[in-house]
Amino acid sequence: MQTPSVREQNTTNPFSALIQFWQDVKVVAGPYWYPTKAEGRAFSDVIRSWVMLISLILLIVVIVGANAANSYWNRYVIDIVIEQKDLDKYNSTLWLSSLIIVGMVLLVTLLRYVRKKIILDWYKWLNIHVLEKYLSNQAYYKINFKSDIDNPDQRLSQEIEPITSIGLRFSSSLLEKSLEMGSSLIILWIVSSQIAIYLVIYTIIGNLIAVYLNQSINKINQEELAFKADFAYCLTHVRNHAESIAFFQGEDEELNIIQRRFNNVLKTAERRLNLERGQDAFGRAYQSAISVFSMFILTPLFLQDQIDYGQINQASFACFMFSNALGELISEFGISGRFSSYVKRLAEFSDALQAASEQPENASTIQILEEERLAFENVTLQTPNYEQVIVENLSFAVEPGEGLLIVGSSGRGKSSLLRAIAGLWNAGTGRLVRPPLKEVLFLPQRPYIILGTLREQLLYPHTDRKMSDRELEHILQQVNLQHLLTRVDGFDTEVPWENILSLGEQQRLAFARLLITHPSFTILDEATSALDLNNEGNLYQQLQSTKTTFISVGHRESLFNYHQWVLELSQGSNWQLVSMPDYQLQKGIVIKPVEKEQITIDIYPKNELKMKPESAAMSNDKPFGFESSQSTGTAKTATPSPQSVYATIIGLSHKELQTLTDYSITTIRSKASQEKSVTTKDGVTYRYNKNPNVLKWVRV
Repeated sequence: MQTPSVREQNTTNPFSALIQFWQDVKVVAGPYWYPTKAEGRAFSDVIRSWVMLISLILLIVVIVGANAANSYWNRYVIDIVIEQKDLDKYNSTLWLSSLIIVGMVLLVTLLRYVRKKIILDWYKWLNIHVLEKYLSNQAYYKINFKSDIDNPDQRLSQEIEPITSIGLRFSSSLLEKSLEMGSSLIILWIVSSQIAIYLVIYTIIGNLIAVYLNQSINKINQEELAFKADFAYCLTHVRNHAESIAFFQGEDEELNIIQRRFNNVLKTAERRLNLERGQDAFGRAYQSAISVFSMFILTPLFLQDQIDYGQINQASFACFMFSNALGELISEFGISGRFSSYVKRLAEFSDALQAASEQPENASTIQILEEERLAFENVTLQTPNYEQVIVENLSFAVEPGEGLLIVGSSGRGKSSLLRAIAGLWNAGTGRLVRPPLKEVLFLPQRPYIILGTLREQLLYPHTDRKMSDRELEHILQQVNLQHLLTRVDGFDTEVPWENILSLGEQQRLAFARLLITHPSFTILDEATSALDLNNEGNLYQQLQSTKTTFISVGHRESLFNYHQWVLELSQGSNWQLVSMPDYQLQKGIVIKPVEKEQITIDIYPKNELKMKPESAAMSNDKPFGFESSQSTGTAKTATPSPQSVYATIIGLSHKELQTLTDYSITTIRSKASQEKSVTTKDGVTYRYNKNPNVLKWVRV
């Protein structure tokens, strides 16, 4: 259910654009300058911001007043030079003129510093404020379903800073230039009221034209921002899917897609350029026309001895100050178009985040109860927009320490049930009983790989957990990732993990987090889809040894070995819950247990060994029809072949043998190199076979 834009509801009001702009400004600026909520900014921070803002306003007033006063001082100096021609008197004015210049430099420098400081503080707070809103209540996730907001990353990374910089610069410039124009008019009124009246009329007409031209540019600016965001997202998309594009050799098609989006940016830029050309021409002509006043009005007055030369200079300075202020103000109006575009997009984004965090009125939701168990009680789950029913009246409970496998054809809602457990989807009815989310670990098909070190990868999301390098090495060995330490320089090196780890390695890394976290409940969404059966079996066996309660989603029949129950989702939001044996019987599925890696040996009369893979099942003691002779080291079979005799024995790796003994991995490797035997805890003896085709611990 997408959030309707409030901006689309005010089109009937003739002043809707201005009203909506003011409302957007309040959304963006209100929480910083005038917080009304208890969880808003601290009162001391608000006071500090207002003190800086008032200081900025006072500095503007002082500078404008000083410029106006300086016009009278310059008029006085000009009269000394032109009228009195008194060198001593002129020299006595130099020290004050120098002091005025130094004072103005200090005031302008301080003004710019205070303005930049306010911009920086506002930007810092606004950025954190929007990010917190984005990452709270899973709004960053829900906004994808409940809003049509595009490119949130662009709005966060590139469109917040211009709001603060352009907004404050435009506001301060508007105040400063308005005061300059006002003071200039007062000076001109004193010199010649006729010029002042002409300038007022001229200013009103010019500003109306400038506002009209600015409206068209505002619309173009909004389109350009959207197209730039699409273009930036397209480049990010290529970077994130570089390998897939390379596999498909899709560079030409990607280039076409990028060029299409870039062409949209160019077209809007060209339209904006044409409009700005007309606006710049108007602004320059409008500003330059003011200078003719001195030629057509002031000069005749001077020739008629109605004013002196100092007044002409003062009036000319006032006209220059007025025209300069007016020109900068017109330029700022052009920049304000971009400001309104940024404000509108951020306000839309803020509204969408707020709507995504709130539950729609009169909408039914699944009730969540936190207990130390996992159960669905008459749950009917729907998509977040309430347009489709995924499963209806679902009821089941997972007993502690057991495993539930969710199966069904693609699109039946297997992953949706996991989203419901996580609280991501809650549209529907019924009651969901689950433990607190901090006790649940979710392992998706494509694990989340953070930007950080190997240590942070393993400890995520609790990166402040303290674990020694030795403990982490042991965890890596358990998930068969010990080779990672040979590819990076220790646990505290940061590398682009998504680029150097295969999907299978990423899935094993996710399992390493599980062994570190020891959650009470684990949710696996095809978390071993990229692993071979041996690695999958190793990880699930370790998962079972933790006594955690787990739910898996998957298609592999090998997963049947590790779960006690099956939840099958079928067409039409139907479902069935059966025990694993009943499900296998129902579907006619025969699953052989996943075994240790096996080795087949061809035994020749000359005791030459040849290794061959064999898939036959083994007993715990001896292979069927196999008898061992310790004295001769030879073997017999029940039905030997004339050329060779085949036998299957179990071969163990160093790590597998370590789990059966009290020896360290170093001791086991040492005994292997010395060809010494090792006896396990249950009294079985193994010897390491150095044959290049074996390289396993073989039972004696």
